[in-house]
Order: sequence, then C-alpha cells, then structure tokens
Amino acid sequence: MRRLLLSLTMMALGLALFAVSAELTGRVLPVSTATAAAYRIDPMILTYPAHTQVRMATGWDLRNAQTLRTNNLGFVGDIDFLPDERAVAVIGDSYIESSMLPAAQRVGHQLQGLLGDGQPVYAMGTPGAMLLDYAQSMRYASQKLQVRDFVVFLSRGDIRQSVCTDRAACLDPGTMTLGSYRRDDAGAVKQVLRESALAQYLFSQLRVSLAALWPAVKALPASALPRFGEAARADPAPPDPPLPNASLTAVALRFFNQVQDLPLRTLVFVVNSPLAGETASEPDLEIRQFGQLAQARGHTVVDMAEAFKAHAQGSKLSLHVGPYDHHLNGLGLGLVAQAAADGLRRARQAPVAAAPQR
Repeated sequence: MRRLLLSLTMMALGLALFAVSAELTGRVLPVSTATAAAYRIDPMILTYPAHTQVRMATGWDLRNAQTLRTNNLGFVGDIDFLPDERAVAVIGDSYIESSMLPAAQRVGHQLQGLLGDGQPVYAMGTPGAMLLDYAQSMRYASQKLQVRDFVVFLSRGDIRQSVCTDRAACLDPGTMTLGSYRRDDAGAVKQVLRESALAQYLFSQLRVSLAALWPAVKALPASALPRFGEAARADPAPPDPPLPNASLTAVALRFFNQVQDLPLRTLVFVVNSPLAGETASEPDLEIRQFGQLAQARGHTVVDMAEAFKAHAQGSKLSLHVGPYDHHLNGLGLGLVAQAAADGLRRARQAPVAAAPQR
C-alpha cells in the first residue's frame, strides 16, 4: 500500500512538474493568447478588448505567428475607428480580420492603398460572424461612425449560419423569426484558463475539444496506442445538404430589412468563390444566390470567380494561406481588395438601390 501511495505521489509530482514546465515554455513561445471576445461596444457585436495585444498562431508548430493590435473599438487594426463620413467599412468574418497575416496583407490595408483618395477603411472583421451579424455591424458603423460606404464580404456558410445556433442575431429554424442567441459571459474557470499558455496551446493550437474527448476515448480500439493515428484519421466529410429555398429567402429578406433604413451611399457585396479547379459546395451556391437577390435589388455585386480564374491562368502561386488553412493569403486578399475598389467606383456612379418591401 505504501509503495502504491509513493508511486501515485511521484506520478502526481511528475505531472505537476510537466505542467509547470509546459506553462513556462508556452509563455516564451508565440502560443495564441485568449481573445476574450465579448459584447463590449454593442449588445449584438463581439469584439476584443480595446487597445490591447493578442497573439495568434496556427497548429501545433505555431505557424504564421502574429502579434495583433486592437483599436479603440476592439477590432484588429492599426487605426482607430472614429466618426467620419468619408470612411469605407469592410464587413465580414475571419477573411477580413486575417489574424494569420501581417497587417499590410490584410484586405483593409490593401483597399485603403487602392482607393488612394484619403478615405479611411474600417476593416470590421469578426471571426465566426455571418450575414445577420453583418447587418448589426453595418447598423453600428452607420449610427456611431457615420459610415455611408460599405463593402460586405460574403464567405461560405454566411447564409446557413444565419439560422440559429449560437449567434447573437439569427433566425429561429422553426419559425424563421428573428431570435437572439448571445454567447454566455466567461465564468471563473474560463477566465483562469484564458491566462494559461498551456490551456491555450491545448484548445487553440491543438483544437482539443472536451465535448468530443470522451466519445473519442470510448471509440479507441483495445490496442489504443499503436492504432491511435489510424483511428484518428477521419473519413471524408459528407457533402453539405442543401438549405431550403424558403430559409435562404427568409435570411436574405431579414438582412435587407435590417439595413434598408440606413443612410447608405454605396453598398458593395463581394462574393467569395472556390478557387479555379475547386468544386463549389452548397454553402458556396447559397452566397451566390444571395448575391443574385442583392443584384436584383440594384446593389453592386462582385463575384470573385473571374478574378480567381484569371489569376490561375497567369500564375501558379497559391491564393491559400496553406494546405492547412484555406483562408485567402495576402495575394488572394489583394484580388479581393481590387474587386472591392472596382465595385465601389461602379456603385458611386449609380444611386443606392431602393429599399425592398417588407
């Protein structure tokens, strides 16, 4: 019994020593830090703390490590967002934030260089955001920042994610009426884990999911260790099921109704596209369908498909961050910035579309 207690004590001390060593090592290495995203500037908009630094990296080997700086409103960027009628707001998700890229390669910085007329560009990218979140960001930018020119970047999943899961603004899947599913505030345990480099490495770099851990353990074969890598290889994901047309139409109408009373000057939609040679999925088709609905209402819509095709014909350079991350890299975002600049110039030559009927 005494030998067992001694063994357990030594094991506990060894684990504690390992945890302390891993924690100290993580604090030296560029392990991603907690973003602490919360509803700070508006009850419907998630942002980081203002004027702070956040570290980001990809994967177990900490690729694309970046130190991000947030502005006065908690968005990633080098300039503060101040009320300015000349400003252009670029609304979107992680494609717009581009936390894995240097500041000069992000779309906001590139677009501001292309406009070249002194217009500040406010890149309001929120990872995980979707179409109805974009309407809330437009509302805030219009009311609080006096923005009248908007570019909305539509990426895969923006429509179907607008049907409620855990977003602040979304449509109830049963009734298709507007619901409110706000993210809960961080509890005491989560606050502590946010400050731990080891915890951040496990959850941000390795993507460990506590909810999936126990089912995964139960699914392991008897000879767990020798065959673990084999068991961990996932089968190809099944194709995305089509979203009912009624759901897509309801999401689109809700978006247009939410922004129709804003004093817009220009509104440009940039529709992301699979790269040349890739197959479009159902979510890709959904954002194109939304683009068609927006165009029918007189809004300016730019589809990235032609720009990506032209690039593929003239260059072998990839537009992805890497095989492990299919976000657009700086070169790809440069094409998006050019498309947005062209779309803004076209939109300024025509009046903003009339408001759709409720």
